[in-house]
Amino acid sequence: MCDALVKELALQKDYLGNSSIKTIYFGGGTPSLLTQNELSSILNQVSNTFSVAIDAEITLEANPENLDTGYLQFLRSLGINRLSVGIQSFDDITLRKLNRNHDSTSAIDSFQYARKVGFESISIDLIYATDQDDQKWLNDLNKAIDLNPEHISAYCLTIEQKTVFGKWVSKGKMDEVPDDTGARHFEMGHNHLSKAGYEHYEISNFCKPGHYSKHNTAYWSGNHYLGIGPGAHSYNGGSRQFNVSNNPKYIKAICEGIVPFEIEQLSEIDKINEYLMTSLRTKWGVDLDIVKSRFDNTNFDDVLRKLYGFEKRCLLTVTGNKAILTLKGQLLADELTSQLMVTD
Repeated sequence: MCDALVKELALQKDYLGNSSIKTIYFGGGTPSLLTQNELSSILNQVSNTFSVAIDAEITLEANPENLDTGYLQFLRSLGINRLSVGIQSFDDITLRKLNRNHDSTSAIDSFQYARKVGFESISIDLIYATDQDDQKWLNDLNKAIDLNPEHISAYCLTIEQKTVFGKWVSKGKMDEVPDDTGARHFEMGHNHLSKAGYEHYEISNFCKPGHYSKHNTAYWSGNHYLGIGPGAHSYNGGSRQFNVSNNPKYIKAICEGIVPFEIEQLSEIDKINEYLMTSLRTKWGVDLDIVKSRFDNTNFDDVLRKLYGFEKRCLLTVTGNKAILTLKGQLLADELTSQLMVTD
């Protein structure tokens, strides 16, 4: 797999043109399982294939149980300058329910090890609405704040039928949390983290001033990107392509010198709908000038009418040329976005 990733980087060398690479992100699974040689080979190939900015943000997603001092020192020596640690919860009972391999002590230890070896940008993931009560969620928030990470991602647990959690719910091994509990925990997270100095800059993301995830913010801003590996998506402004998800099929094709992807050509309607979908999730909101410049008068008037309708329901505010969701509106972001979508 690692050899295939390295080869795909070479095969995709022209995808982004001559653009300088500003962010690199190891995610999608458990990249902290990669050995030192494997990580080195991938990053060396990136550097040899593309022009990487000197101040590039290079992030690695990691599970706490993989982060000992030696491994962390190695990551630092490679130039990885940002960690995203999948802590999920500081409650051992909740962690067991989530089928995690670490406990709260190892989660805290991994964070402190990262600090000791010099990581100055650390993000931690938390999950709420896992069937924990309000006090447990509050405890998770307080312990996260005590660690003082630069960035916190807080995700509501969603249960899909065909997933492990979906099967557990159907068998009575896990309770599905009511929507009002998820909404209450979302508001608790917003209020508690905001008071602690974290900026709620995207529905699921909080940061200390100036510590936005540059990588994810680039997605939400519509920047071009290249994804490497099975199931990876890429976007160049005119089309979106996505690699085959099957690992053996992916490796076989790459070994034959072929990137196995499907491609979707994006219409102007597709592009503006994506802009509405991503920008509405952020604190910067929808720029109405951008929408007006890319829509005809009929579609723009329709979007504007819907936005003002949302404002009357206190779901967003329209100030100047910006439409920004309120906290109440963020709880309904997916529903509101679907209503805004423009059809041909």
